[in-house]
Parts: sequence; structure tokens; C-alpha cells
Amino acid sequence: MINNRCSNKNEGFKMKRLRVMSLLLAGLFVASTAGVVTAQNTGDKPATSVTREQVKMERDEFLRTHEYDPDIDNWVLKPGIDAPTGMKPRADVKAERNDFLRNNRWDDATSSWVSLKGKPRKMSTLSREQVRNETRQFNRTHRYDEINSTWVAKPVRTKKK
Repeated sequence: MINNRCSNKNEGFKMKRLRVMSLLLAGLFVASTAGVVTAQNTGDKPATSVTREQVKMERDEFLRTHEYDPDIDNWVLKPGIDAPTGMKPRADVKAERNDFLRNNRWDDATSSWVSLKGKPRKMSTLSREQVRNETRQFNRTHRYDEINSTWVAKPVRTKKK
């Protein structure tokens, strides 16, 4: 027959030890996630608690006005829905890009955009492949700043030696 006193004594000690360890780990986890949550609020505005209902309303509004386009791997506005106030229409953004491409040329030797002096070039004289390549290069070197409604050059990455 097994001595119940010894086995129960060891089991009780193990259970207390497990409880203490689990409480300690839970406390560490809560402390570490509390630091992460406060670190996320880096904006100028003070942190405001968003209720679950507000999040659901924003989600429903977004899903009502947007659809996912798997071809470009992005969310786009549904047809017939106007863009939010303050945003330029896509046609205006494309027109600015085309204006830049008309007045500048990509130079492979220097890996930079070169301004064309004098008259802007006619894009219709370029081959489709040349236009495609320059547009692709423009999108690699520039990004559209929605806040200021302008095209901004991306910072140049320098190779570390």
C-alpha cells in the first residue's frame, strides 16, 4: 500500500508551487503588454478609448464603401461612391504623375531623375515599354502624400559597407 501522507504532501507542495509560478507569469505578461499598449499611442492626440460599438460602426461603414481587389491586392472604393472629403480624385493624382514624367527623365547611369530643360517631351513619342518602365521607376522613387496631396520623393537607401 502507498503511503498517502508522503504522496499528498509532495503533491500539495507542487500545486502551491505551480499556482505561484502561474500567478508570477501572468503578472509578468500583464506588465509587459501594458507597456506595449501605452507605447502604441505616439500621436499628438491623447489616447481615447474607442468603444466596441464605434469599432463595429467604422468596420461596417468601411465594408459598405470599399471592396477588396485581389488583382492589385488592396482595398478600393466601390463604384459610384465618392472619395472622402479632402482626398484628391485618382484622375488628379495620375495627372500630376504624368506631368512629372513629361518634365523629367530617369537616368540609369546616375540612378536619379533628370529634369528636362526647355519644352516638356511628348509622351506619345515614347514606346509603351518606355512609358511603362518610367512609370514603374517613378512609383519606386516617389510616394503620394495623402495629407499634403503631393508626390514626395522616397528617401534614398544607401548601401552599408
